[in-house]
Amino acid sequence: MKQMMHFDGKIAIETKKLAKTYYGDFWKKPVEALLPMDLQVGEGEAFGFIGPNGAGKTTTIKILTGLQESTSGEAYLFGKMSHHSDSRKKLGFLPERPYFYTHLTAREVLDFYGQLYYMPKAERRKRSEELLERVSMLEYGDTPLQQYSKGMLQRIGLCQTLLHNPKIIILDEPMSGLDPLGRALVRDIIVEEKQKGTTVFFSSHVLSDVEAICTRVGILVKGKLRSVGPIEELIGNQVKTVECLFEGPNDGIEFEAQILTRTTNQIRISCPVEEQDLMIRKALQHNLLPTEIRPMRISLEEYLVQEIEKEDQ
Repeated sequence: MKQMMHFDGKIAIETKKLAKTYYGDFWKKPVEALLPMDLQVGEGEAFGFIGPNGAGKTTTIKILTGLQESTSGEAYLFGKMSHHSDSRKKLGFLPERPYFYTHLTAREVLDFYGQLYYMPKAERRKRSEELLERVSMLEYGDTPLQQYSKGMLQRIGLCQTLLHNPKIIILDEPMSGLDPLGRALVRDIIVEEKQKGTTVFFSSHVLSDVEAICTRVGILVKGKLRSVGPIEELIGNQVKTVECLFEGPNDGIEFEAQILTRTTNQIRISCPVEEQDLMIRKALQHNLLPTEIRPMRISLEEYLVQEIEKEDQ
């Protein structure tokens, strides 16, 4: 496994040979949902946990949050074993499908959770108002949750997660059900929490958000942790396409490549890296001058697809 450690200070989340097998009845073959995994996430780090459906991400999260027990190995939050309730005092958790008592209003829900955290009444109210404003939900604070859309429920779930100022936040698909404005809001909140020194561990299929937010990522495929590290180091210098900008009259000139922009005296083209020389020669034949050649690194999504294909081989 490719793993790169790039953090200083305390370890917030750690797993040691963590594994999970689901056993059915006598006739069913056991399912190894999570193979022995060693992972460390530093305090104050935003860590993206990515992989295809069924990779074992939610299983890992359930073990970290004490909702399931591992078959073998251990998981720790700030050095305390995750199956001990004491480890979760500094934890905020948002599951992929949060469940609420929908006859309650947002303020009532947050007050209820605040009591579970033993927060004083005045602090519960103050913190609830701050968070409702933070997720642009103040005007719906007294509306029963049964009238909320999925995206609105997701925002209230985020308020519940942050209510007690946790030191570790674990989010399972936090962008689920959100429109572009909601996604931008959640991204901003994650970045703010990271800047405050909060550890953020989240899974997401929206890999552009992961690239924008995360310090490091871990890639899980078929229960196996394939690689861990900073995105730019995992991807390295893998170049898939090249963008070229040519200057000169180009009306009527056709290229067997993707034309990104075109004006009377300028054309920007994208092509596979192996076709770069051919494209430049053709441009020169038509008296077009190459003024910019930009190699385009593969995306995190393309890197993930590569890792999945390796596992299938």
